[in-house]
Order: sequence, then structure tokens, then C-alpha cells
Amino acid sequence: MALGSDQPIMIKKVKKVVGGGHHGGAWKVAYADFVTAMMAFFLLMWLINTTSPEQKRGIADYFAPASVAETTSGSGGILGGTALGDDGAKSSGSMSSVEQMNPESPAQTDATGQSETSGGAGDLDSASEAALRKELAAREEAAFTSAAQSLRQALQEMPELAELSKQIIIDQTPEGLRIQLVDQEGRSMFKDGAAMPNDRARILLRAVSRIINMLPNRISISGHTSISPNGRTQGSDWALSSARADVARQLLQGAGVSADRVYQVSGKANSDPLFPDDPMLAGNRRISIILLREAPVLPPDR
Repeated sequence: MALGSDQPIMIKKVKKVVGGGHHGGAWKVAYADFVTAMMAFFLLMWLINTTSPEQKRGIADYFAPASVAETTSGSGGILGGTALGDDGAKSSGSMSSVEQMNPESPAQTDATGQSETSGGAGDLDSASEAALRKELAAREEAAFTSAAQSLRQALQEMPELAELSKQIIIDQTPEGLRIQLVDQEGRSMFKDGAAMPNDRARILLRAVSRIINMLPNRISISGHTSISPNGRTQGSDWALSSARADVARQLLQGAGVSADRVYQVSGKANSDPLFPDDPMLAGNRRISIILLREAPVLPPDR
């Protein structure tokens, strides 16, 4: 190109983009949020996998919404229990409408000619008493279930009890909540032919005493033995099972259980095996503690 040329000179400017291109660094924030969410998800999956069914049920009960009434009126309605009609503002409310739609049945007369209505105060009293008994029984059932769940959770959380959890059987019987401390092969709670428990049995009885103290029910304690290898009942089994049950009573009372709570202490030898198909099994040797179902206490006028 000649120096004297009239062609214009073009200058090209290049912009340098510093950062993350078109999006800058915003993708890093989004990626961090994604990683955090995934970590929380896998942590939740791990927790669900490691919790027991009892613990899951307890968590569900904790977050369950309480029962809330639909209205704030004490009578359950916006009119406060009254009806707008010919009867006036202080009428019987819905009862008046029911009486209009379904008139009272004609009075029945007895042999003396006196009228009597079907269903009297006696029927109402018996119905309310039955409802009260049912409610008290339901509350006792819920208390037993909560106590059993607390004992199972304590066995799982305490290191010294987790190893012994297989030697406790908890169930509900018509008599009440039954807690059984059973022997296992090579892991007995009493020395052979002796009434004094070992350290393993003492730890279990102390754990059971905490559950007993949660409830007001009386307790029944019974000792059981297994059939000897020759298939016969030893005469000393009655005394041995009774002595073991009484020692369990002493340990429970030493752990804080009131003596007034003890209703019965008995020895049943091998007359009531836990495993009838194998009466010589070690699991038949056990201490059975039952929190007895109590008859509901009704008001004095019942």
C-alpha cells in the first residue's frame, strides 16, 4: 500500500470478558444449592433407614396435629345453642326441630295404670357408666403402649442394655402389661439352682423398675423354671422359683418401686412354660412381671 493512499484506516477493538462468560459466577451458587439439597436428601434417607419402627411412630406422633374444634362457640354453633323461630331466642335450639319432626312416642302404661316412658334415668346412668369404663380402659391401654415403647427405646439407647435386649420380652395379656426376663443358652440370669441373680439380671430389673414407676398399676411377680433333662419336675423347683420371684421383688423395691404396689409374688416352677413344645429350653427359665389392669375407679354416686 502506498503511503499516499486515501483508503481509511480501520481500528478493531477487542473486549475481554472477565468472570464466567455470559453467566458470570451464578452457576456456582446454583450448583452449591443442588449439592446441599442432595446432601440433605441422603442424610434423611440414612436417618429413616437407621431408626426403628417405634422411633418412627414416636416422631409421627410428635408431629401429628392435635384435634381442634371447628368452631369457637362453646355450644358448637354460631347461635350459641339457640334457634331463630317462634319459640324465642332462648329456645331449645335443634331439639325443638327434632321434636317437631319426630313426635314423642306415646307413653306406655304399666299394670297400675301409671304412665312410664321408654328408657329412664337408669338407662342413662348405665350408658354413661359404660362409656366411662371404656374411656378409662382406653387410657390404660395407651399408657401400657407408651410404657412398652419407652422400655424398648431405653434398651436400644443405653449401651449396657442393648446387649441384653434379647432377654426381655414385652407383651400385653388380659391381665395387663407383661415384662419377662428370660434366660438364653449360655446367658442365664441366675446360677444353676441358686436364687440370687447375677449382674445381668440386676441391670435388667433396674431398667424395668423405671417403667413400673411411670404407671400407678399394681404388679404381680412370678418365677419360672424349666424341666430337668430327665423330664421330671424337681421338688425344689417350687421353692426355687418362689425364691427367685421374691428376690426380684426386693431388687425392684430397692430401685424405688413402692411396697404397696406389689400385689402378688409366686413361684410356678415349670407348670407354665414359655415354650410348651420344648419345656427344657433355657427360655422357660424366667421372671415374669405383670402391671395389672386395674378396675376403673368410678365416682361415688355410680
